Amino acid sequence: MRPFTFNPGPRLLAGPGQAEALASTLPPGPCLLVTDHDIVRLGLTDAYRQAIAATRELVVFDEVEADPSKETLLAATQAGRLANVASVVGLGGGSPMDVAKLAAYLLGSGDELDEIWGVGVASGQRLALALVPTTAGTGSEATPISVITCEGGVKLAVNSAPLIADCAVLDATLTLGLPSHVTAATGIDAIVHAVEAYTSARLKNPLSDALAREALRLLSSNLITAIEQPQDLEARSAMLLGAHLAGLAFSNAPVAGVHALAYPLGGLHHLPHGLTNALMLRHVLAHNLEAAREHYAELAEILEPRCAGQGSQARAALLIERLDELARKSGLELRLRDHGIAFEEAPLLAKEAMKQTRLLVNNPCEISEGDAQRLYEAAW
Repeated sequence: MRPFTFNPGPRLLAGPGQAEALASTLPPGPCLLVTDHDIVRLGLTDAYRQAIAATRELVVFDEVEADPSKETLLAATQAGRLANVASVVGLGGGSPMDVAKLAAYLLGSGDELDEIWGVGVASGQRLALALVPTTAGTGSEATPISVITCEGGVKLAVNSAPLIADCAVLDATLTLGLPSHVTAATGIDAIVHAVEAYTSARLKNPLSDALAREALRLLSSNLITAIEQPQDLEARSAMLLGAHLAGLAFSNAPVAGVHALAYPLGGLHHLPHGLTNALMLRHVLAHNLEAAREHYAELAEILEPRCAGQGSQARAALLIERLDELARKSGLELRLRDHGIAFEEAPLLAKEAMKQTRLLVNNPCEISEGDAQRLYEAAW
């Protein structure tokens, strides 16, 4: 066995109605709840707000937008600083959780944001942190990663162990009735996490592999049910667990080319992150096919067990076909032109993708700027 390290992630509270259990994990003192307007409007924060506020002052910051900006993060941090909070709870999709993670770190460490971008740079002490996802996709509650949109639409990330939450809650009742397009996009996002973790060129290890495989099994076998039967608690629970396992997998074996090419689409066109992954999935996997053939072949048997007797090239190609079919069946529109992106933008998108060096280094094979332009053109 090759030497490897593995971080098991936060303590997990799983099951319906975890509000009081979560509140009991927080230290005394004021708490900052980071969320967004829609989550509040839908009443998803109600039980958690009541449980937390029963024993401490609660400060609610609900200004988080999709692809949260640096300004939003600093505003959340300032709200926590003014209230002298002792803990932070992020409740929502990946955006509120990413803001909560970095706000807890900045408040606890006193570090300056622009000095901690990158992998392993942030090494200070954060405040107590709990995360509650309301979508089954980003896996942000499991990871040490926070992605923020900065000047010019460029996405920068902090990836460091202090951002791992103390506690994460998997309460599938919070995902019941999620709109089908959100379920589809976040579900495909989680599937990409599993696939890219399994094929990561750096830090891939036996534990991340096992988590990625189980995540792919749960996600691929429950996504369409969750879309077509949005009140199915069993399917929703399986999706939420699958997304969490995929998050644990890619927080140890990081994601790669699909994400690198997806980020410019989100940063420049403000498309949902899961959708941008779906737009580039087939094309990047096809680019990687020969370099990642054996790993793709192994994953294909999860989606299509009957292919076990076929050669690795056939199985690897089948994985790409099955994932593409799943994305199409989910109802997502999978061409760049369907989302207002012009063919002529491919060179600019490729140039922006090259800035994602922390992701590109994990890809099974090189993606040059010319390759990226070709892949965007293929996705058009």
